[in-house]
Amino acid sequence: MSHRFHPTIIREYDIRGIVGQTLAVEDSLNLGKAFGTMVARAGGNRIVVGYDGRTHSPAFEEALVEGLVSTGATVERVGLGPTPMVYFAAASRDSDACIMVTGSHNPADQNGFKMQMSKRLTGGGPVYGEGIRKLATLAAEGDFVLGTGSSTQVDVQDAYVSRMLQDYKGGKPLNIVWDCGNGAAGEIVEKLVAKLPGTHTILFGDIDGRFPNHHPDPTEPHNLIDLQKEVAARKADLGIAFDGDADRIGAIDGQGRIVAGDQLLALYATEVLKTHPGATVIADVKASQVLFNHVSALGGKPLMWKTGHSLIKVKMAETHAPLAGEMSGHIYFADGYYGYDDAIYAAVRLVSQLARSDQSLGAWLDTLPRTYCTPELRFPVDESLKFKVVEDVKARLKAAQATVDEIDGVRVSTPDGWWLVRASNTQAALIVRAESLTPEGLDRLKKAVTDQLQSCGLNTPLAA
Repeated sequence: MSHRFHPTIIREYDIRGIVGQTLAVEDSLNLGKAFGTMVARAGGNRIVVGYDGRTHSPAFEEALVEGLVSTGATVERVGLGPTPMVYFAAASRDSDACIMVTGSHNPADQNGFKMQMSKRLTGGGPVYGEGIRKLATLAAEGDFVLGTGSSTQVDVQDAYVSRMLQDYKGGKPLNIVWDCGNGAAGEIVEKLVAKLPGTHTILFGDIDGRFPNHHPDPTEPHNLIDLQKEVAARKADLGIAFDGDADRIGAIDGQGRIVAGDQLLALYATEVLKTHPGATVIADVKASQVLFNHVSALGGKPLMWKTGHSLIKVKMAETHAPLAGEMSGHIYFADGYYGYDDAIYAAVRLVSQLARSDQSLGAWLDTLPRTYCTPELRFPVDESLKFKVVEDVKARLKAAQATVDEIDGVRVSTPDGWWLVRASNTQAALIVRAESLTPEGLDRLKKAVTDQLQSCGLNTPLAA
């Protein structure tokens, strides 16, 4: 039988919707049939499935497995845990594909799915863009493979924690506060810190998909307030936070200052480029120019690329980059690891690096050039207009012979610094960011962005 997904849940990088409005258990069942069909036709059969801590995730996982089994798939169910644990299970067990039930960092009333296929399969790698649209087409046409599959429960938690610890290189013990935000990282972090040296405090480690303490999105400063308070109270060396499914990391130093995703990437690059001299390090278009200059100074090859975890993973494989990252806190290690975004692994690498350093995180942060920048600003724009706005801005800038990078939206370089406008691939919104070496320069950049958007009929508070 055919099935049509609500058009709003078919996103660029994953499938995601509001439970009871745009996303239902029936969607999960039919996604299982479509994904099982895609994997079977690509030459695979064994599929790993996991789910996050949201209240509706177990029911979605149950229906998903039913759909997969109906295509003849052999399903390994790893249960409740973070998204990267599912990626780990698929990689370490040599499975053909994996699918995770997760709403990631979205509100508690939302849920969705992230999917990957083994690179040895036809069309393997992250399932995104055209791959997700193909799943929707398979469902709409009812074009499913039929078979008699099976499912088994597999416990990979201990193996996953052991793999995290494998790349901890030792050093002085640190005092660390870990904020799990009631997300899917909780049980794993408890097992991890029990085996790590140092003093460890866990905040909100109980997995509760209602997120009763604060929302698990470390890119929002107000979600880090509890972590900042606890670091101060315990005189900790640093604090680490995770998003809802633990594929994005946030950090604060011992002074309570937020360490941005591109700053973390710069720190990791100082170590990775020692063992991979001259290697490519990838960051998305929202990253600071300080990062790209830092990688160059270390002898590496900085590569600015499109935002999006699927797009970054594909570019890493293409360029053989050992390290990549995004402002959003997705960090990708192919240096000693699998090349996907795993915030728990990134946390262990951070702790290991700091434990062997004579500098604190804050002291290292102070070595970077000071800049003045906006946060990542999101302005609601109708889905039908957001890409047109970017194209209109691009056309005006080209006519004015501005220095423009068109990799993802428009990133404009001026003597004052740079500014960015891009259309979000996951929301009806425009994303804006600007950075300068001086406050006055930042004001001029903000005015330039405001003028461009106003020329498109949009009013923004950027110049305020």
